[in-house]
Amino acid sequence: MIKNENRKEKTQKRHRRIRVKLSGTAEAPRLAVYRSTKHIYAQIIDDVKGVTLVSASSDDKELKTKLAHGGNIEAAKVVGAELAKRAAKKKITDVVFDRGGFLYHGRVAALAEAAREGGLNF
Repeated sequence: MIKNENRKEKTQKRHRRIRVKLSGTAEAPRLAVYRSTKHIYAQIIDDVKGVTLVSASSDDKELKTKLAHGGNIEAAKVVGAELAKRAAKKKITDVVFDRGGFLYHGRVAALAEAAREGGLNF
């Protein structure tokens, strides 16, 4: 009998499969996205050094005041724009997008589009 996998296990399985193919370097760090039901999180990571360079989330103090709810598309757009702004301050322009096993749809796509509009290339 085949074991029933829940949604989180399937997402983690997809993420492991994706991570084999992509990795962040100093020239093009990885933009990793995680979404929960209440919030969305994004960080830019240099996998060679194992360091988070920039991060933003709907749970940040300064962003939380702007948002009515952290788990919707509007919040994802704000987080994507803020992440791009923080990356520009650190002179990061090129990134590799890691959707974290989530489908490129809804909040994940909204965050990515806002980050692109903010100046990130991927």
